[in-house]
Amino acid sequence: MSTSKSGRGPLAAGGIAALLASACCLGPLVLIMVGVSGAWIGNLAALEPYRPLFIGVALVALFFAWRRIFRPVEKCQPGELCAVPRVRTGYKVMFWIVSLLVLTALVFPYTLPWFY
Repeated sequence: MSTSKSGRGPLAAGGIAALLASACCLGPLVLIMVGVSGAWIGNLAALEPYRPLFIGVALVALFFAWRRIFRPVEKCQPGELCAVPRVRTGYKVMFWIVSLLVLTALVFPYTLPWFY
């Protein structure tokens, strides 16, 4: 069972990059909404210059994950993870959740003035 054909790696990389891309803007708002406060929250703004890099990495990782997750079942060998319907459905759900995170990281700075 090879994980190189499952799409798990690029999907995880896309999720991590999406979280890092939104850490500078969305992170402080979420922390304040949950009740966490402190002067250290302002340090998250130091990630702002790296936001385009993180978004680029997330988009590239999502592209590679999409190529592996949404390929036809006929290209999977019997016994591989991509041939199991439940695993394929789980990867597709996770793909769309990570895509939503990336979309949030892309759009949030433009909708930020509505929240403050």
